[in-house]
Formats: sequence, C-alpha cells, structure tokens
Amino acid sequence: MVVSFNRGARGQNALRQILAPVVKEIMDDKSLNIKTDPVDIYKSWVNQMESQTGEASKLPYDVTPEQALAHEEVKTRLDNSIRNMRAVTDKFLSAIISSVDKIPYGMRFIAKVLKDSLHEKFPDAGEDELLKIIGNLLYYRYMNPAIVAPDAFDIIDLSAGGQLTTDQRRNLGSIAKMLQHAASNKMFLGDNAHLSIINEYLSQSYQKFRRFFQAACDVPELQDKFNVDEYSDLVTLTKPVIYISIGEIINTHTLLLDHQDAIAPEHNDPIHELLDDLGEVPTIESLIGEGAGNLNDPNKEALAKTEVSLTLTNKFDVPGDENAEMDARTILLNTKRLIVDVIRFQPGETLTEILETPATSEQETEHQRAMQRRAIRDAKTPDKMKKSKSVKEDSNLTLQEKKEKIQAGLKKLTELGAVNPKNRYQELINDIARDIRNQRRYRQRRKAELVKLQQTYAALNSKATFYGEQVDYYKSYIKTCLDNLASKGKVSKKPREMKGKKSKKISLKYTAARLHEKGVLLEIEELQVNQFKNVIFEISPTEEVGDFEVKAKFMGVQMETFMLHYQDLLQLQYEGVAVMKLFDRAKVNVNLLIFLLNKKFYGK
Repeated sequence: MVVSFNRGARGQNALRQILAPVVKEIMDDKSLNIKTDPVDIYKSWVNQMESQTGEASKLPYDVTPEQALAHEEVKTRLDNSIRNMRAVTDKFLSAIISSVDKIPYGMRFIAKVLKDSLHEKFPDAGEDELLKIIGNLLYYRYMNPAIVAPDAFDIIDLSAGGQLTTDQRRNLGSIAKMLQHAASNKMFLGDNAHLSIINEYLSQSYQKFRRFFQAACDVPELQDKFNVDEYSDLVTLTKPVIYISIGEIINTHTLLLDHQDAIAPEHNDPIHELLDDLGEVPTIESLIGEGAGNLNDPNKEALAKTEVSLTLTNKFDVPGDENAEMDARTILLNTKRLIVDVIRFQPGETLTEILETPATSEQETEHQRAMQRRAIRDAKTPDKMKKSKSVKEDSNLTLQEKKEKIQAGLKKLTELGAVNPKNRYQELINDIARDIRNQRRYRQRRKAELVKLQQTYAALNSKATFYGEQVDYYKSYIKTCLDNLASKGKVSKKPREMKGKKSKKISLKYTAARLHEKGVLLEIEELQVNQFKNVIFEISPTEEVGDFEVKAKFMGVQMETFMLHYQDLLQLQYEGVAVMKLFDRAKVNVNLLIFLLNKKFYGK
C-alpha cells in the first residue's frame, strides 16, 4: 500500500527523473547483450555457428553449466557480459545514490519510521540488518519493478504499437538482479558461482547503498516539513478530502479495531470513542447501500474497488450553534488575529503597554481605512474562501474596541493556562512572529505545489495523447484485420451466376426456429418456442466493415432493426459474457453468433 501510494503521479514523476536517462541509454545501445547463464551463452554460440556454416554442429545441444563453461568461447563471452553488466550497473547505481532528494518525502518518512520502529522492537539488531530491510522497501519494492518493466511504470515513452525487445528486457532484468544483490549485500554463490568474480564489486556497491539508505531516512518530522501545529486545522479554508475505495475503508477499520490499544494506549484517547461509535466492521453492502448479496458473488470484488470521497469533519462540532462557548484554541486564534490588527497601527514596547495606551485619532482613521480596503477585497473573494461571520464582525470594530476584546480574550486564556501574563505576554508575541514567518513558507509551498500540479497536468495531457495514438493504432490494426477477413469471405454461393456482374453483398435469412436449433438463439421473451417458425431474422453486412444490420420480421411484418458490431461481440467474448440480448427481447449465445458470422461472412 505504501509503495502503491508513492507510485502515484508525484512518486511516478520522481522515478522517471531518477531512472529514465539511464534506462533510455541502455535501450538505445543496440550492441549491448548481457547474458550471464552459461547454458544460454553456449546455445547462442552453437546456433550462431550453425547459421554461419549451414551445417549441423557436432556439439551436444543440451549441456550443464559446468559443461558449457568447459568451452573457451563460452568463458570469453561470459567475461564480456560480466564487464558490460558491471559498467551499466554502475551507471544505474550512480543515478540512484545521487537521487536521495528526489525520492518523495512520504516514502522517506515511512522508511525513517520503519527503521526507528525496528530498532525499538529489536534493540540488539545491527545497523546493517536494519538497513537491509530499508533497502527492501526503497530499492526492491519501489525502484526495482520500474527498472525491470519501465514501459509498465511510465519511465519511458514508447510509440503506439512499440514495445521492448527480448534483449532489452533481459538486459534490464540482469541489471536489476545485480542491484538487488548489492542493495541486500548478497553474494553470488552456489548455482551462480560462475559470477563470484563480481562479489567484491557487490560489497563495494553495498557500502554506497548503505550510505544512501541512511541519508534517505534522515528527514524532518511531519510538523517541521509541513509547518503544521495543533491549530492548523482551525485556520484551513477548505476541509481535507480523501479518495478511498470501499475495500480500503473496511481494511482500515479492521486494522484499527485489531490494534487500537497499540495505536492509542491512553484510555481517554478520542480514537476509542470514535471506534465505539462506528461499531463493528461494516460490510460492502452496508456501505454502498446494496441489499445483502451472495458471499461468492463475483461482482463483490468489483464493488470493493468502488471509490468514494470523504471530507474531514470534526465530530465534536455543534453545527449552527454560534452562541456555543469557544474553546481555548479558537479564543487564542481570534486573540492573535486581533493583536496583529492592533499592532499594525499602534506600535509599542510590549503588548501590555499597547493595550493600556489609548489610540490616537490618526491611528483610528488609518485603521478604519485599512479595514474598508479589506472589506472591498473580501467582497471579491469566492464564497468558499470567505472568512467567517465572526471575523467580518471583528473588522468593523475600532482599535479601542479590538483592544478591549483582546484583553477579554487574554483573561480567558490566562484562566485556562494558555498564556502567561508575567512576561507581558511575550511568548504570545513570539508565537505571532513565528506565524508570520510561516506565512512565507506556506506561500512558497503553495507555489511549489502549483508548479507540480502544472507538471502533472502536462504529463497527463501527454499521456492522453499517447493513449489516443495507441487507440488509433489499434483501431487501424483491427480494421485491417476485418478488411482481410472480409476479402476472404464468401461473396456468393453461386459464383458463376455473379460472373461479369457487379459484386453484391449477401444477406442471411434464418427463422428463429433454425437459429434455436443451431443454439444461437436461446429464447425470445413472451414468445413460445412453437411460434419461432413465424419469426425471421435477416443479417446483412453494412458498408462499414464489421457492422451488421439485423432485421426481425414476425409473420411477414417488419418489426425492428438492430445494429450489430462485430468488435462488441469480441469484447463480450473477451470479458466472458456468454449471453447477450438483441432487440431487448431475444437472448443469443455470443460464442455461437460469432461462429456463425465467421463462417458465413469471413470464410473461417
């Protein structure tokens, strides 16, 4: 789950930045041919000799690795492959260990937490043992699949219909195997003893990987990285929204119930109350509103993948109760906001001095003008981003009224132990200064997020164009196949009669009874089988290859017309759908209908 999440748009882009240049270099090198299996090298050598001489080789074709290595040519080719593999592996290693800053923060933070948790649970475990597990996450689970199959992980761009060759996949697979051995400090032994010559290189590479894993785990805590504190949720303009599948909701609920004591050891932790309110783990049906279904229902897996959006909501909020007593956090935020408004227009040595000194008329006038400009600016703000009613009301207050409200807030906060008046509220002023500094960081982060969103948008457009080209390519390919089938079809049962005449497309006419005998027609709703002889189906090809017009007549009277698409039938067959409806009444066997069309129109 962790790896899948970090392979999203942002993580995928990171993998592309890290691996794309070296993967492309390997793919562009047509002369690179890495083979480390002596038997494969031996067979390639024998095949090459036979192709060049045109004579059967006197050497046996099936040999053991030891027998293959007995030939000098095999040893030479193996040595060349090992040298090539070491050289290209070194390029990948350099790209990986220099990319620690490109790895998504979420992936690095999970690695840090994993390492700390393992160290806490197994204090006697050595650093190398812990780092091997971190390496399994960061390299083997996250990076290795993208090296083995770069086309599947959007690391490289392929043209429509393009694909990696067998040699390219084998080369990348060999490189990935080398990197995996280096990351886990695993030597080539036993069946791979012929590769033991590179064990020293693996040991040296492991030390580089080791430093890389240590650096990857050296990340700031969440609150430092994102500049959040216990008050951040109160000042967000938009409530966080997550997108999660029904199956993930059920799995998360199950995990929380099973491990709630470990997650929240304190008895009064709010999570216990939340889990008590939620009750037992829900079923798929209860979450999506469907009736109780069969446990073996094949659609259950598809339903579990249904995605929903959930908005973060405070369980303890009292909607619409504006007279409810504000808690310490809300009072603190309101007081800080009012203090900022006051000290902008009435400076002083300490907050106490400012509050006790009356504002001059000039200061009041300047303050009033600033509030009017703010009101004009707020009027242009979208509804979802507008400030709360209480904030608007505070903007209408004079400086003196704001100071009185600040004093009332400070009194409540002092009673609650949130502020200390002994140092003239200097800690509160320092806190405000930190908030102001953080605003710049928030703006920088938003700007960076906007750049990433624009990059993602451009990548999605590029991907959409690529898939569009692929769809066009496959459509063209399918049309060519259908044209070829049609050209081989039976144009007429009497070719002599058609000689010298313009070719005419044939039509098939069957009674429903005949189609029923063939097994093509299963039933017609509201019509008995003994009446099938009165129903005639006429199937005619249209000008568009692969499209057929199906007409139905009942006792000679034209009833309905149905457009049948051959590609739709193939899609249904691919999806395992055995029965489909024509005219919303006639049920037909998909496989036998395809067989009939192939036989009569495509000559198959």
